[in-house]
Amino acid sequence: MTLKHPFQDYEPIRRSRARNSVDDHIFDDDSDFKGPRTRPNAAATSRDAMSASSNDASRRESAVGDGRKVRSESKSANEKWIHKHGHSLSFAGIFLFTVLVFFRPYELIPSLFWLSTSAFWVALATLAVYVLTQLGLENTITARPREVNLVLLLLLTGVLCIPLALQPQRAFDSFTEFVKVILIFIVMINVVRTEKRLKKLWILVLVATCFLSINAINDYRLGRFELQGMRIKGSIGGMFDNPNDLALHLVTMLPIALALVFYSRYALIKLLYLVTAILITGGIVVTFSRGGFLALLAAGGVLLWKLVRSSRWLLPPLGVALVVLFVLFAPGEYRTRLSTTGDESSMARFDDLKRSLVIAARHPLVGVGMDNYILFSNSNKSTHNAYTQVASEMGAAAAVFYILFILAPFRGLRRIEHESYQVKSARRFYYGSVALQASLVGYMVASFFASVAYLWYIYYLVAYSVCLRRIYDSALERHIVAVSALNGNSPDRTRPEVSVNANFTHK
Repeated sequence: MTLKHPFQDYEPIRRSRARNSVDDHIFDDDSDFKGPRTRPNAAATSRDAMSASSNDASRRESAVGDGRKVRSESKSANEKWIHKHGHSLSFAGIFLFTVLVFFRPYELIPSLFWLSTSAFWVALATLAVYVLTQLGLENTITARPREVNLVLLLLLTGVLCIPLALQPQRAFDSFTEFVKVILIFIVMINVVRTEKRLKKLWILVLVATCFLSINAINDYRLGRFELQGMRIKGSIGGMFDNPNDLALHLVTMLPIALALVFYSRYALIKLLYLVTAILITGGIVVTFSRGGFLALLAAGGVLLWKLVRSSRWLLPPLGVALVVLFVLFAPGEYRTRLSTTGDESSMARFDDLKRSLVIAARHPLVGVGMDNYILFSNSNKSTHNAYTQVASEMGAAAAVFYILFILAPFRGLRRIEHESYQVKSARRFYYGSVALQASLVGYMVASFFASVAYLWYIYYLVAYSVCLRRIYDSALERHIVAVSALNGNSPDRTRPEVSVNANFTHK
């Protein structure tokens, strides 16, 4: 597959300490690559110097050529700097927008009520800056990976369902909210071009996740049950208010926290991320979400399967032992809830699942309109299932686009996993790809029990995956160019897997 994004468009992942002129490739001096390094012939160099010094005209011509070369290199350096930092303002906007979405400061501090519409204005300003910068840098609005094409098709089906909705205004209002999600998704995959930016976003969201987990555990400890007097409520409103939605978010962030444990070099930082993972696990438990428990099992299973590669025969007994210990140490009420499948809540959800399938079958083309299923529900509730939510409200084609959108990142993430596993200096990409695969699987399971198809959860996860893939491809491109320069060959940019394996010497 030909790389469509030149490596100059990305900030270097790690600076090499090598003394040669190639300083942007993925590996340090102690890298796994042990390819030959060509050295100039000393005798030939001496003869060239003697010849040049004996000819004044040649020296003057060489000086002119050197001047042109310096100007050319200076221009190239300026262009490279612009490509690296051109989206700095856009990233600052994305970062601030994420703060407002995940922390909702106007809810935590009543005096900041004037910030209640700030997310909209920050998103609008970020979009304006992004469009101008992106057109200036690449003369196009966005890169077009498969994920972008699918999400644009999903957006198109949302437009088509508005005129035929039972309440068009309701569908239009939901669509306008959905447009914001899609636009921020597109901005993210084009702006988060460096490993540092991606990690900053992860840490920011993990801080919010820790805050949610600590408050959830504290509410359970103090007996603050606001949902029917039996379950805690999320301390931050919006998409974290419902305990099932909160559990979904916590499950998807747990693999990322664990990946950063392996990713980090320093023991204290590792310990900090490990504590974060423990807090998130505790937060999942106190939500008393049965869907969250199943999603945790699925995400944990994927993570174990990917990380324990050399002794997978140990996985069945290890997995059973972990589940038994998890259930034994969980509160008694939690075990009771997990064993309950015929209560009023589960029966209502099952009824809406059947009803949403019937509505989807009766309206297969464009559905009944976004956010309109509740008008057809037997209990005046949502579908409680993201897949039937899309199918019943936007049509069968939209459901296909939605599922493909979730599945699309797996191919690139698996490629990164296989290519970087045995390359020591690229293992951070391996951990990131494995974590995101586990997070996506966790979302796929948890969203089977929640109407979250139009919310931020999956769009942030897919954006992370696309960004990681582009950053990895850029780093690999620099490595190929560096290896080719050291060996005196022209770089092979076609990058099939065989070529990748040939350029990466595995231990």
